[in-house]
Amino acid sequence: MNVKEKKQAVVQELNEKLSSAKAFYVADFAGLNVKRVTQLRARLRKEGVEYIVVKNTLAERALEGLDVPEFAEFLKGPTAVVISQTDPVAPAKVLSEFAKENDNKPTVRAGVVESRIVSGADIEKLAKLPSREQLLSELAGALQAPMAELLMVMTAKMQEMVGLLDALREQKSGGAAE
Repeated sequence: MNVKEKKQAVVQELNEKLSSAKAFYVADFAGLNVKRVTQLRARLRKEGVEYIVVKNTLAERALEGLDVPEFAEFLKGPTAVVISQTDPVAPAKVLSEFAKENDNKPTVRAGVVESRIVSGADIEKLAKLPSREQLLSELAGALQAPMAELLMVMTAKMQEMVGLLDALREQKSGGAAE
């Protein structure tokens, strides 16, 4: 396989990953040594996210098949592509936390979340969102609360009714004995 064929294979593979991704972000990793990049990759891998260092020209070619024509402007300097097939929030959180620990490196330039281009600031906002699981549990709690209150009110009314019936029965049995 010659160099041209290798590049074409890289472009095709990257295009397939980007087109099926829920979200992908481009980051400038300048200033991070190999050890730090390895640590970042490991953290991202735990979340099921892929971190790929890619040449900008190859990334531009891979983006050609996607509906994000103006995204190529973010491909300047050293570029890493962070690809998530499932959750757009998890990689944003990892990148944000890692940058805070490492002098704001890597710098997230922009991304695409569900076919929409988002800025670095938007990605930072995504990172501050609660996780999907936490949001689902909050939703479940919000849905359960009215039902639990209804159950409490109905139980209280039934107990009140039982109390009234007991009082009535005692009144009748006490009145009959006199």
